[in-house]
Amino acid sequence: MKRSVKILIALVVLLIIARLLLPWFVLRYVNRTLADMGAYTGHVEDVDIQLLRGAYQIDELRIRKIRGNFKEPFLYIPKTDLSIEWESLFKGELVGEVECYQPELNFAFSERESQSQTGQEYDWTQLVKELLPIQINRFAIVGGRIDLTSLVSQPRADLSLQNVQGEIRNISNTADINAKLPSPVWATGDMPGYGGTMRFDGRMYLLKPLPDIDANLRLNDVQLVKLNDLARQFVGIDFEEGTLSVYSEMALDNGRLKGYIKPLTRNLKVFKLDEDEGRSVGKFVKELVVEGGTELLENRKADQVATRIPIEGNVDNLQADVWPTIFGLIRNAYVEAFQEEFDYDITFKDALQTLKEDYKQKRDERKTERKERREKRKEERRRKREERKQD
Repeated sequence: MKRSVKILIALVVLLIIARLLLPWFVLRYVNRTLADMGAYTGHVEDVDIQLLRGAYQIDELRIRKIRGNFKEPFLYIPKTDLSIEWESLFKGELVGEVECYQPELNFAFSERESQSQTGQEYDWTQLVKELLPIQINRFAIVGGRIDLTSLVSQPRADLSLQNVQGEIRNISNTADINAKLPSPVWATGDMPGYGGTMRFDGRMYLLKPLPDIDANLRLNDVQLVKLNDLARQFVGIDFEEGTLSVYSEMALDNGRLKGYIKPLTRNLKVFKLDEDEGRSVGKFVKELVVEGGTELLENRKADQVATRIPIEGNVDNLQADVWPTIFGLIRNAYVEAFQEEFDYDITFKDALQTLKEDYKQKRDERKTERKERREKRKEERRRKREERKQD
């Protein structure tokens, strides 16, 4: 047998051995990485290497909170695919993409640490970087589920968003590098417990601690009777029937946000004369007043009560204008009904403009403060001169 043939056979054998052992080494590395996550720990059952695709798959990923009594893990993903993004590779960029199939994310909200599970204690971007040590350029969710437990604790209100589909592209900004918001994002989901649907669309710039965003969010046909636990606690009434839809546009630039929320209710009914369960006189009067207000502010032709709530400010100090909200109720009832759609009048430039206005306001305030300090110093010098003259 020729020497070259022997070398070739040896290389093939080595590649086969490496291929057989590689999943074991990767599995050990992944589990070792997941074991040390601060307040959380994780484990995977298996890893499958696909060398030709430049990818590997993680099977049965579970991440749990170490301290806490939770039935469900914080994160469960039956299958995760991490691979090289070939489209970008052909353009000279080495970046990766992640696809999660049927992921389940379980949040729990409580003032007690042992009953709270929000994930804020850990930098999850760091975990992704360690599992795929190249920049992520695309992230996708297929058939996911998000459970929010005790979103409001008293009374307890849970929310489940199911059949979640979503995608973020161009995260590393390998394409369209001159764009202010280079990363398109979309997500959809169903709310079976409340009878509604959700859709989120937008563009982002993600390469900063607080991303810049220009997006819109839509909730459709949420059944108001499903919100009665919250309505009893915070308003003291029951909904008998009706649906709620919400449309919102938001623009965020360097922490400065501008946008609106437009809630629309249809077939709203609060007061029922022969209500089955016993109710107090106070609740009877309150529901009667609310029903009367609803009749007064309802657009009869569209059979809806609606308004538009402008929101503006810094992310840690948002403000909703009251008078425009009131005028919106009146306008919907007596002038023109709000359309069950986006107004498309909020752009990223609006957030930039409010940021400039905020900067100008702060600059003017600083000028005023400096002027006041100068006047005080002048007054102090004048007083001292008068004292010296008297001496």
